[in-house]
Amino acid sequence: MTVLTALARVAAATGGRAVPTKTVRHVHLSGRPLVLVAAQLAGEACAPLAVMVGDDREKPRLLSVYEPRDRAQRFEFAAELAAIVLPAIERHVEEERHVGEDGGAGPGDAGRPEPYRDAPQLLVPNRPTAAFLRLLGRSTRFRRTEGTYAVPAAVPLLGRWLTYFAERGEVTPSAQLLPMTAVLADHWATGQSAAEDANLAALLGWIDPPDGMSGHAAARAAEDPVRCPPAGPVTDPTFDNEVLAPILAAVHDATLTSDGARLGRARAAMDDALRGQLEPTWGLMWRAVDLLAALPAAAHVEQRWVADRWSFTNQVAWTRAGGAPQARRDSAVAAAGRLARLEREQQRLAVERAYDDPLVMAEYRMTGEAFAGEVVTAEQGRLVAESGRRPVLRPLVTVATSDEVLFEAGAVLKSPARPGQQARVTGVVPPGTPGAHGNTSGDRRTLVSLELKGGMGRSLTPPPGSLPALGEHVTFTSLRDDFQPAPKFPDKQDTPWTHGGPPPEYVPDDEDAREAWS
Repeated sequence: MTVLTALARVAAATGGRAVPTKTVRHVHLSGRPLVLVAAQLAGEACAPLAVMVGDDREKPRLLSVYEPRDRAQRFEFAAELAAIVLPAIERHVEEERHVGEDGGAGPGDAGRPEPYRDAPQLLVPNRPTAAFLRLLGRSTRFRRTEGTYAVPAAVPLLGRWLTYFAERGEVTPSAQLLPMTAVLADHWATGQSAAEDANLAALLGWIDPPDGMSGHAAARAAEDPVRCPPAGPVTDPTFDNEVLAPILAAVHDATLTSDGARLGRARAAMDDALRGQLEPTWGLMWRAVDLLAALPAAAHVEQRWVADRWSFTNQVAWTRAGGAPQARRDSAVAAAGRLARLEREQQRLAVERAYDDPLVMAEYRMTGEAFAGEVVTAEQGRLVAESGRRPVLRPLVTVATSDEVLFEAGAVLKSPARPGQQARVTGVVPPGTPGAHGNTSGDRRTLVSLELKGGMGRSLTPPPGSLPALGEHVTFTSLRDDFQPAPKFPDKQDTPWTHGGPPPEYVPDDEDAREAWS
């Protein structure tokens, strides 16, 4: 937790309402997201009990598993879920059918010059639900569609897409799988602990409490499992023992006696009970969507969504070309490359968020990695002759700041307002230095002189707006998005013996589908 976040939590606890920690929304929100709320059987690693799913807030679909320990019913449930999820995914491909009619690459073509215009987005209440979908994908993507214990063809395809979403969820900048508690907690600070923020109802109680109620009171009321059932996939123990267990027993007994009418009543009772558990969270999910949609999108959000669209486009191409499902384990080289990519994406996201949001940049101002202030002098037409060549434009500006400046002469900085321009520190004058330009004996601001380079065109006359003007409020930081090149890893066949040597070619087999919990 950063200092500013801690202060925001204190302010929230004092004021009785969550405090925004971001001025803009740092994730993409689809105009038609697929929302999924799940419940699983207690004590089982991946025994789906029910899901409420759909992209229309007024028309959720409820799918129940009446015998969660019955493997056959689990895969019947997976087939029903696939009948909802796969068309939602295919819809984005169908919208591209006209592409190729003018001679361009067709849908699913790996040589497409552009990604699909949109990609599916899956919203879940919390991280445990995302983990549940990962397990569900792992338990279904290797299933055989013929022979003994065959499953419908849609089941392994659903498993591959659930695995895809789960893996995209690990890529920090990606918005294809969003746990809403994590997204909301990233944009608002509450007066409760981070563990309590994992409760969607309590978190929304702090952010948007009912009229006449404080955030603390709303969060406390939300902790009542009768009024606000858990957001899943784990259900409330009291519900399990007092409501669900008798219904499961009734379903079991009716199945054994082959009493169709009794079985129908038991299943209807189970549907009603599970709907009562999932509907409150369904409403909370769309309430969270509305709160996030009210925030303006950050400048880099669309750029990151383009990366998601490319990922989706490539996954469609791979699937349609008959590519193998995702392996259970990465090879040593693949794992190292994936980790390196994730680290670089995390670093890039941190820079982009700071450039897009002054509240995020404020964190770096406190640590000395950035400063903000007012331009008090500006030599916009300054020319410098470098190594005997013709003079080049090198404007010089002085910024007066009240922030602590830890940079020394020679440091290269950038401004979020002009990211294509470099600013080299040429001098730092401490507060109150007599005779300093733009400073007086009573001025307690630090003066930072900066030589600017780039972002001004090739002319010796800088275009309007390309340079900071007198009196302009500017920010400069050492955060930069021009990272070192990605490390070069050996080819898979050159994996060193210290990491197991070259791995065998991956071929899916029946052993892939064997899980102790499936």
